[in-house]
Amino acid sequence: MQGTVKDFDDDARSGSVVTDDRTEIAIEPGSFPDDSILTLRLGQRVAFTVDDDGGRAVARELTLVTFVDR
Repeated sequence: MQGTVKDFDDDARSGSVVTDDRTEIAIEPGSFPDDSILTLRLGQRVAFTVDDDGGRAVARELTLVTFVDR
């Protein structure tokens, strides 16, 4: 699944992402598979899986989406 970063707090490593169908999904420290992502910017495109955490959708395995010019 992919979405766009809505907000992100560097210190808390939490925020939210919005999917193309406008579903808001939480980003939390456990959303990152490793320490390769240090920060996220508003509007940045990301790919992720979704996990149910007590009835709340949470992004998991979050990675950056990059575009290659050819």
